[in-house]
Amino acid sequence: MRTILIVLTLCLSLSTFAQRDKIKSLKVAFITEKLNLTEKEAQQFWPIYNAYDNTVSNLKYNEFGKVIHEIRENYATISDDKANELLDKALDIQTKIHSEEINLVKKLRNIISAKKILGLKNAEEDFDRKMFEEWNKRRRDRNN
Repeated sequence: MRTILIVLTLCLSLSTFAQRDKIKSLKVAFITEKLNLTEKEAQQFWPIYNAYDNTVSNLKYNEFGKVIHEIRENYATISDDKANELLDKALDIQTKIHSEEINLVKKLRNIISAKKILGLKNAEEDFDRKMFEEWNKRRRDRNN
């Protein structure tokens, strides 16, 4: 029984990593196309953007996720002191994310035009919206 559980967990983990890689590949293609990056721009852009994206994803989904989880789990019994501590953590994480965005723009200004930098935010939002729509569609299809 324990072996089956370990194998199942491993398979689910590999599936999750495969899905993450697939989504990441789709995002790279989507942003490259939307920004119309040249080969030279893409070579310089992607290492900087990937480092930014990894940092921000970690902040959003790991650190902020922990704060949200703790709030949801303990909201009914949380003290004002603990609520203030969690609020401060959330604000600190949001500040770090904002700082990462500022640093990204500073770095990208030497690589791509200001117009393409502005287009990046639109491309990210478009991609996220398309992913959310696809997720909703699949969820509806599964429930029908």
